[in-house]
Amino acid sequence: MIAIYVRVSTDEQAKSGYSLQDQIRQCRNKAGNDEAIQEFVDDGYSGEFLERPALSKLRENVREGLVDKVIVYDPDRLSRKLANQLVITEEIEKRAELIFVNGEYAKTPEGIMFYQMRGAFSEFEKAKITERMSNGRRAKARKGKVVKDSKVYGYKYNKETAELEIHEPEAEVVRLVFDLFTNPQGRVKGINGIAKYLMDKGIPTKKGKGTWHRQVVRQFLLNETYTGVFYQNKWNTEGMLGNKYKKDKDEKVQMTKRPRDEWIAVDVPPIIDKETFDYAQKLLKESRRRWAGNSKNIYLLSGLVRCGECGNTMTGRNAKNWDTYVFEYSDVKNTAGAKHKGCGNRVKCEILDDAVWEQFVNLMTTKAHALTEAAVTTEDKSKTFEESELDRIDGELGRIKSGRKRLLDFMVKNGDLIDEADIRNQLKELKDKEEQLSKLKDETAALIEDMQHESFNEEIMKETFEEFMQEDASEMSVERKQELLRKALREVRVYPSGKVEFIRM
Repeated sequence: MIAIYVRVSTDEQAKSGYSLQDQIRQCRNKAGNDEAIQEFVDDGYSGEFLERPALSKLRENVREGLVDKVIVYDPDRLSRKLANQLVITEEIEKRAELIFVNGEYAKTPEGIMFYQMRGAFSEFEKAKITERMSNGRRAKARKGKVVKDSKVYGYKYNKETAELEIHEPEAEVVRLVFDLFTNPQGRVKGINGIAKYLMDKGIPTKKGKGTWHRQVVRQFLLNETYTGVFYQNKWNTEGMLGNKYKKDKDEKVQMTKRPRDEWIAVDVPPIIDKETFDYAQKLLKESRRRWAGNSKNIYLLSGLVRCGECGNTMTGRNAKNWDTYVFEYSDVKNTAGAKHKGCGNRVKCEILDDAVWEQFVNLMTTKAHALTEAAVTTEDKSKTFEESELDRIDGELGRIKSGRKRLLDFMVKNGDLIDEADIRNQLKELKDKEEQLSKLKDETAALIEDMQHESFNEEIMKETFEEFMQEDASEMSVERKQELLRKALREVRVYPSGKVEFIRM
């Protein structure tokens, strides 16, 4: 029996004209009028990998002696890798005759050498095509273009402009998710609660389904794209194309994250402001502790209390003290997998709850006085000292850059008339000054960012105060008190000495 093997990958069909029909036609012409011909066709499979359905079937038939002759259009149809090509060639030629339509070779040392050289060039060509495509995508990304549609929820991809545009129906859902997480107001409890809320409202997912999973909601909250920056060249997917041909999970290539300095940032329209996103990240770090599984009893400070001595979280429990049961917060961990058993710090729930709530109410009252004073004070909209300092540093760095350019131009044009060592010393002084200013710039920018975060934290406190003032504190449920406390406080640290610290968000 004569076997015809043809293969084409999608990009090759478009670029090189390797159509399946043309390959089959030319292979059949080479076979002549023999009617015992079986076609083995791999449509849309890369020649980089051996795991191809039709090729595997052909190799099996050759091993079983069912094939006398194998006709292939070109050696690179067998494989784009020289090592694989030689393996397949040797395997076929042990039991059958291998014929190429384009590129016959003599079974002589010279012919075999030429065949191997041709395979090497084919592999090189494939590598260069891949390299050019990768470089092209990176160059496009550096120009501020989005290389491909990554199906980011909240955005739609404009092929003509290569940009992400806000898809308002989905963007509203993104804003809702962040609002529910950062300001639940009794509507939901944690990430699981958000997923259930979206399903109850009948809001569809990106694929139009009605089921929202916890992990999808979490990915929303972690996605920095919503702040207006989309990172490309972030993931290394080299070799993953062949995963679909591999059955063994251990053989599959895993996607890895590239170093951050290799990421390419592209500006996109923001859906969420940076402060809200950063606040959500703070809450996410505490979410597992704050929204743990439902307890039999409700504890006001559940998920907030930590021992200031050993660092263990302090959970509420109903402990037996002699013949009396007492509700308390304790850092003792009885589970077998606990890394730290705790130092034995414990405090009665009633005592700590009352103390924390009283101080929280006092904090809200103090906030009321502060807001009253702020209302009659003219707000200064001028730049802060740090912002003015940052402008000054940028100006200095610009002057240093210009000065260095002038020195280099002067040195090139007047090389015979100047003391080159003196010019180099001046350049070194400029470089040292530039390094000092760059370091100062980073420190100043970090200070400004801290000030902005502090300002946002004040906004959170203001929102908490406004919510608090709209309700009667004496009528609030434990759940509502929990929500307000969690919005304002990251944790409550309790020391064995009785000292209590409040760590704000």
